[in-house]
Amino acid sequence: MMMTMGDRLRELRLRGHYSQEEVARQIGITRSAYSHYEINNRQPVYETLMKLATLFGVSLDYIIGGEQSKRESATLTPETIEIIRLLSSMDQDKRRASIDRMMAAIKQVD
Repeated sequence: MMMTMGDRLRELRLRGHYSQEEVARQIGITRSAYSHYEINNRQPVYETLMKLATLFGVSLDYIIGGEQSKRESATLTPETIEIIRLLSSMDQDKRRASIDRMMAAIKQVD
């Protein structure tokens, strides 16, 4: 049986131990709007789809029904997903500064 986009969103949310409210807050929409995505009453706009893919650590293709990247998402650790989530919540200047600090820290370790 083919999974709908709503099925995939629900599966990803439950796998990440998120409530609908938490997902909605992370991507900047209402819980009601998000719940409509899970029950296939509405389709998210592209920007929202991208935020969901980032939050859940999967490709856009996987969310919309492609076969891809369960393998790809398996390479993302919980820490990596948390870093992506934190970076996506920052404005562009803070995000750039944070990335620069991480790169400097990595160079110190090498």
